[in-house]
Amino acid sequence: MMSPREAELTRQLEAALALVATLSRENQLLRGKVDQLVRRVFGPSSEQLPANQLELALALKEVEVVQPATPASPRPERVPPRPARKTRVPADLPVVEEVLEPAPVTAAPAQWRRIGEEVTEELDYEPGRFLRRRLVRPRYVHRIDKEAAPVIAPLPPRLQDRSLPAPGLLAHVLVSKYADHLPLYRQQHIFATRYGVELPRQTLARWVELAADWLKPIYDAIRTGVLAGGYVQIDETPIDYLDPGRGRTAQGYLWTGARPRGDVFFQWETSRASECLGRMLPADFRGTLQCDGYAAYGAFARKHGQPLVLAACWAHVRRKFHEAREESPRLAGWCLRQIQLLYRVEARLRTQSAGPRLRTAVRASESRMIVTRLGRALRRLQSRPLPKSRLGQAIAYTLELWEGLGVYLDDGRVEIDNNPVENAIRPTAIGKKNWLFVGEADAGQRGAIIYTVIESCRRRGLDPFAYLRDLFTRLPAATNWQLPELTPAAWLKTRLASQRIAA
Repeated sequence: MMSPREAELTRQLEAALALVATLSRENQLLRGKVDQLVRRVFGPSSEQLPANQLELALALKEVEVVQPATPASPRPERVPPRPARKTRVPADLPVVEEVLEPAPVTAAPAQWRRIGEEVTEELDYEPGRFLRRRLVRPRYVHRIDKEAAPVIAPLPPRLQDRSLPAPGLLAHVLVSKYADHLPLYRQQHIFATRYGVELPRQTLARWVELAADWLKPIYDAIRTGVLAGGYVQIDETPIDYLDPGRGRTAQGYLWTGARPRGDVFFQWETSRASECLGRMLPADFRGTLQCDGYAAYGAFARKHGQPLVLAACWAHVRRKFHEAREESPRLAGWCLRQIQLLYRVEARLRTQSAGPRLRTAVRASESRMIVTRLGRALRRLQSRPLPKSRLGQAIAYTLELWEGLGVYLDDGRVEIDNNPVENAIRPTAIGKKNWLFVGEADAGQRGAIIYTVIESCRRRGLDPFAYLRDLFTRLPAATNWQLPELTPAAWLKTRLASQRIAA
């Protein structure tokens, strides 16, 4: 029988040991977060792992799981043909020829007869140039009818009366900022120091605003086309903007909607709330929305009022288990192996250029059993790791989105992950490292409009300068019925048709 003093000491010792165990677990979690941050800053960003590295993690003694069965007669994977090597120097470049005569021939040309030549080719470059485009309109009077009023040709339709920039200069400013990521202040400095043309930054900003207003109908046509298919991928990225009332920058968001193998559009919002999706998607939109696990998407789906299916992203799930790999190498490694098997199926389907029906059939016969096996193992493991451990967080994240992760198995249109829309955001991420923030909240949507048009050109391999220069030339005289013919997709189609006719 312990004395009260001994009982109190025992109670204090047990409390101290429990506190030490709690602090030890917290210390382990914090160390893991620090290691994760160090790897994210200084380590490689790729989540791919060598196959042999995953095999080492598959000696599972912590949980009984069934290893994936090897098919008796695996289908041979088609090796993609090697793309033709592109020539470094295009054959249609303009040629500037310079003839170098020997000194003896120059001194007495009559004494020499030419018997051949040697040609040495170099690839040269001349910087762009400014020019003054003068529209001369002669004024005439009638020779016989002295009372007739003088006549003069009208000016062609222009983006703005008495505006200085021609379509080529306006296209150059937009491409430099939104494709080449040159802020307006750098363009101002380049124009002044290299070309002797003084263009204040405020003037350039007004030109960008003018261009965005004219591009709005093209933007609306692209946005309508993306949403028309009933399947869209959505993501958002933060971008700072100036908020004069707060005396500092505030955080806005560039929301992105994309259709895989199709167009993409951007929309600017000053928040990340679910109401932004209500302004981004039409009220009658129904279909499949693929996104990450952000809660705003679920809230929007519940109050949207139309049938809406949320498809989740396997790349986000893979990222969670990749972060838990060092903490739990065998369990996280086994989960990564299952996800890798899913991606191998998708890689083979891409090699075969499979359509939606074939993708649905192959996923049903091959991918579904992998997903089922992984889900059964995760539910068995859910109560074993510490809930706050990275493995526990990965399991909880995956099971919370489990219904959405299986959507792609039944719909061949749906991709396995949200990577296509994330790739569409990358150019804007590069740009904001240069211009740092948006000048004002209203300027964010102007940037979204221009980014949409530029990205549409990039996805089709179009030169955005050539497209915008032609567009700004034709837009002032275009009617509303002609606007769908001026989108990058229609412009490219018309251009290819003209090339076939000329050939």
